[in-house]
Amino acid sequence: MSASVDHGRVAVVLVEDDPGTRAWLESGINSAQELELVASFGALKPALAWFARHEADVLLTDLGLPDGHGLRLIKEVAGRSRPDGQPRTDVLVMSVFGDEETVLQCIEAGAVGYIHKDASPENIAKVILDVRRGASPISPMIARGLLARFRTRAASAASQAALARELQIDLTPAESDVLSMIARGHSYAEISRERGVSVNTVQSQIKVLYSKLAVHSRGEAVFAATRLGLIDPFDPGP
Repeated sequence: MSASVDHGRVAVVLVEDDPGTRAWLESGINSAQELELVASFGALKPALAWFARHEADVLLTDLGLPDGHGLRLIKEVAGRSRPDGQPRTDVLVMSVFGDEETVLQCIEAGAVGYIHKDASPENIAKVILDVRRGASPISPMIARGLLARFRTRAASAASQAALARELQIDLTPAESDVLSMIARGHSYAEISRERGVSVNTVQSQIKVLYSKLAVHSRGEAVFAATRLGLIDPFDPGP
């Protein structure tokens, strides 16, 4: 069952254990007419209980919670998908943990964005709206660490391409184009307009991409495709 949201606004759930930070985030969310804060929690268990009975458009969550790790909530929420295979809820992480392993675990669990609390955006509402439009925000300090990791782990583009061939991952030109646009943060509507095809066609292509890469989210797809040398993480696109 979905949370009740008036006038088609984006339903947001917030999970943050620090009262001051939670109040600041609540204020930022409530300041945007396009957003509606439907639930706010300071711990893991009540958030899990809420999502067992409700749905939301966006989950903004911390990781270090007093009664457990937020990764459990991310897996639970991001694992639910609509009939078209897309996630019902976009998960955005905001945490003091910025190490690469934690970030990658969250992305692999289904998070579409990761913001370090030391670099918290002034306008959290805009970040949430960008996520709903298809963006995958990552704090610069975290992105730099991830890119360094990609450089270290990728011996060469040729070896990564060889790994993709070994795994028999063969993308069509259209699928490669869509994958690159996903990596640059384009929404389905933007991909549809730029490629001159319907949104349903884009959704079908992305569903096939997820199947070929054995992933379930945008973040996982970009990470897997970068690791396999199928896309260039440093290419800003046109």
